[in-house]
Amino acid sequence: MASVRIREAEEGDCGQILRLIRELAEYEKLSDQVQISEEALRADGFGEKPLYRCLVADLPPAPGDAQGQGIGSKIIRRVAQVALDQGCSQFRLAVLDWNQKAMALYKALGAQDLTEAEGWHAFTFDGEAMRKLAGK
Repeated sequence: MASVRIREAEEGDCGQILRLIRELAEYEKLSDQVQISEEALRADGFGEKPLYRCLVADLPPAPGDAQGQGIGSKIIRRVAQVALDQGCSQFRLAVLDWNQKAMALYKALGAQDLTEAEGWHAFTFDGEAMRKLAGK
């Protein structure tokens, strides 16, 4: 496993976090859905009442691809620790149906696929649907 340190994000990490959000969206072929700015990340995550908590991984400089080095497993384990420390009884991960590597990792770590087990489907209201629903 790679030598990686998982830590709470700091306000100064917002630029890098946004870069990673954009890279993930590109990988998932969803770049057009990224609408957040660095300023919004800063306000939502580090303002008076933060809306979320973010963890970041500090990786030592290394040549080549970081995939397959156990970093994802280490991050998920840390999320479980934080969730338990906060009194949570579960946490959920969303994954696109074509991302078999991610699904295999989550299952190997003990996650239950709710789509298979219980038939759950995820829905979202955004943009025009949300405005219409709210009467705006």
